[in-house]
Amino acid sequence: VQLVESGGGLVQAGGSLRLSCTASGGTFSSYVMGWFRQAPGKEREFVRAISWSGARWSADSVKGRFTISRDNAKNTVYLQMNSLKPEDTAIYYCSATKMITNQGTDMSEYDYWGQGTQVTVSS
Repeated sequence: VQLVESGGGLVQAGGSLRLSCTASGGTFSSYVMGWFRQAPGKEREFVRAISWSGARWSADSVKGRFTISRDNAKNTVYLQMNSLKPEDTAIYYCSATKMITNQGTDMSEYDYWGQGTQVTVSS
């Protein structure tokens, strides 16, 4: 499975961005899709995940601000990011797995990763 993210960029605090991740080479509808991020000098962390059935999980830091969705017909998962803060600045990675045990928060459970897209939020 190959994953390609897009949609990153520079935005002012309070603004919005929508990230997209398009998959190829696998049966997209059978995968749990996750978004993780990594800020400079920090470890990669969970952001949001969505199952094949549409169940969703979220990190506390983005609840109420970031929305995850998927379009199985387009093999694409989205991350709508609203009310962005400078601390949201990071490289955002899309990931895929067929099996999770902890609401999709454990990055070691993901088998496939995209190359990442930079999101920068200015104050």
